Amino acid sequence: MREALWAELLKVRRSRLPWITALAFTVAALVCGMFMFILADPARARALGLLGGKAQLSGASADWPGYLALLAQAVAVGGLGVYGLIAIWLFGREFSDHTATDLLALPTSRTAVVAAKFTVAALWALALAVLLAGLGLLIGALLGLPAWSTPAVLNGLARILGAAALAALTTTPLALAASAGRGYLAAVGVLFGVIFVSQIIAALGYGSVFPWSIPGLYAGIAGAGQDPPGPLGLLLVVITGAAGAVSTAVWWNRADHTR
Repeated sequence: MREALWAELLKVRRSRLPWITALAFTVAALVCGMFMFILADPARARALGLLGGKAQLSGASADWPGYLALLAQAVAVGGLGVYGLIAIWLFGREFSDHTATDLLALPTSRTAVVAAKFTVAALWALALAVLLAGLGLLIGALLGLPAWSTPAVLNGLARILGAAALAALTTTPLALAASAGRGYLAAVGVLFGVIFVSQIIAALGYGSVFPWSIPGLYAGIAGAGQDPPGPLGLLLVVITGAAGAVSTAVWWNRADHTR
């Protein structure tokens, strides 16, 4: 496991994808900060050309709880796409680069290889969530947002990390798709399909029982009048994450790796 983890970290260090994902989360924090700047004074935003004359904004408040809630929603919605691409890259690259058979020929168990990849994916997801939270605190301080309180801020940061964890758990089946599809293409198609279906199911009101819709509901994207997902919904996310990880490990151990 130690050697497999070291090898995966080396691949990540030599890739441009970590910088791309970090840029995506940085842009998300900046965009959320811009929304707070606009909400704080819409007339000023219109004068600066940031807001159309007939535009109307609602559903958020220009204070610390509102900003942190918006960041949590950004993680929940964007996290599925970004974390999904991370899982697809970690597993699909071995087949696209034709290194899978060489990797499996090493004196390291296939289960350790899969576990190392998921460990790197989890650490990567955590690092991005911490980056977003840190940038959020910095941008909020620069904007001088009101309603600061330690309990509210800690609760907002915990919601950001919780949304990130839920979004990351729902991406483990994409690792199986990248492995079984032996590359990126099939898994990216599955990712787009999951994002599309999750929006439809959430709009129909069944998001609380669809694992890929639950991170957004947990972050409060449905609005203040909607109840957050209950224990059953959170359990479904955990089951989905565990099933995806176990299924991927089983596939790597039993599939035909002659090509």
